Amino acid sequence: MINSLTISQAHKKLKAKEISASELTQSCIDRIEAVDEKLNAVVHRNFDRALEHAKEIDAKGKFDHPLTGIPYLAKDVFCEEGVQTTACSNILQKKPPFASAPQASQKASDGRDYVPPFNSTTTKRLNAVGAISLGKTNTDEFTMGASTENSCYGVTRNPWDTERVAGGSSGGSASAVAADECIFALGTDTGGSIRQPAGFCGCTGLRTTYGRTSRYGVMSMASSLDTIGGLTKNVEDYATFLSAIAGQDPKDATTANIPVPDYGKALTGDIKGLKIGLPKEYFIEGIDSEVEAAVREATKTLEGLGATIKEISLPHTQYAIATYYVIISSEISSNMARYDGIRFGHTEDAENLIEHYFNARSSGFGDEVKRRIMLGTFALSAGYYDAYYRQSQKVRALIQQDFINAFKDVDAIVSPVSPTPAFTVGAHENDLLAMYLEDVLTAPQALAGVPALSVPCGFSKTNLPIGLQIMGQQWGEETVLKVGHAYESATDWNTKKPVV
Repeated sequence: MINSLTISQAHKKLKAKEISASELTQSCIDRIEAVDEKLNAVVHRNFDRALEHAKEIDAKGKFDHPLTGIPYLAKDVFCEEGVQTTACSNILQKKPPFASAPQASQKASDGRDYVPPFNSTTTKRLNAVGAISLGKTNTDEFTMGASTENSCYGVTRNPWDTERVAGGSSGGSASAVAADECIFALGTDTGGSIRQPAGFCGCTGLRTTYGRTSRYGVMSMASSLDTIGGLTKNVEDYATFLSAIAGQDPKDATTANIPVPDYGKALTGDIKGLKIGLPKEYFIEGIDSEVEAAVREATKTLEGLGATIKEISLPHTQYAIATYYVIISSEISSNMARYDGIRFGHTEDAENLIEHYFNARSSGFGDEVKRRIMLGTFALSAGYYDAYYRQSQKVRALIQQDFINAFKDVDAIVSPVSPTPAFTVGAHENDLLAMYLEDVLTAPQALAGVPALSVPCGFSKTNLPIGLQIMGQQWGEETVLKVGHAYESATDWNTKKPVV
């Protein structure tokens, strides 16, 4: 089936006229309709418009850009003009919520569903090169979660084992890519929301340097930590995708005026002489033995390719989770204030303004969003700001300095992506601390603003993917992609496919 092709494979076939964009798009649509009832990865379907776009591309007959005619799915926080976008939250859709994702497809707005009148910079850039949007993928509500269980559309399932989560918050995108429902997908990473799902589902995902990609038109969770990226089937595809979306954006003042390299040229397969650090703090009590064994075996592979492996220390790692959750909760408290049921979203009957806010936000937001708003409001309140938020920002600076010091001695750092393979649905339902600790290995890079790549490096005895995390210094995406590509070329983990 042609929906299982990579970007580079599909591009070659499109350019040689062996397949058409319409055929490729229809193949992905057929796959979604065949398997998504089991996965619940796709929550808004844009199939009619996608096929029209594909026909227009076929009529032009030019496939000069590697992404022209390539179908993708976008996480349900990316604004697309005329396409319903809800962040998988009741507050941005009509009430009562849709019963399930399949019924949510191609419904007309009743005036209360949020339908953006503009495009995010990322989707605009993809549209400009001819990539074809198929619809939106499931996510934890406003990206708040590590399992895609906090969605008003229900949980997304892992295609390797549908009793397990796909990870979060970009679980819908990871599940869709792993199950070949699209050729690539968009995601966001705040504290691991691309890398952890990529690790759980056996695909490739990269958190970019903060400021490398534009956040304009993407619904915010924590503005100083959110980054834009995606999930692909291999590193080569990610290099192609990143080259298309990266770069300064006048509409996002946090993007940097730094030239975007041709990431594909970095994929030489040659990592001889590179120094790669192995942080002792990332192999702590609680790391699954199979995960640790797979990652240590991966370092041996990298060593065999000519890299030098060196044990290093990132001493403030132990404070990362506490620091991360104070900062994101505080920024969530600020960002969620805009969802009041007046400017957009649903409204509730009320006798006065205060009652309106109470009714709209109480019924519109899920439990996890409310929890983080309350934590953040407390941390920012008079008398507590200095003790919590300001102190967290000081520790954040120390964590960032750890990485700066480490990269004086090494070119890249490797570690597990997650302490365990994908956990079962509902496993952390009554243990919020355990859920928050899922970010223990992916939050430090977010606080430091450095890039980090997840690639498959093995499978557990129960046939669940295990992810290898490769970190680089700020603006060092070329290095992490080079290391990831070299490792991928020496192994075949990324070629494994789940049976759905």
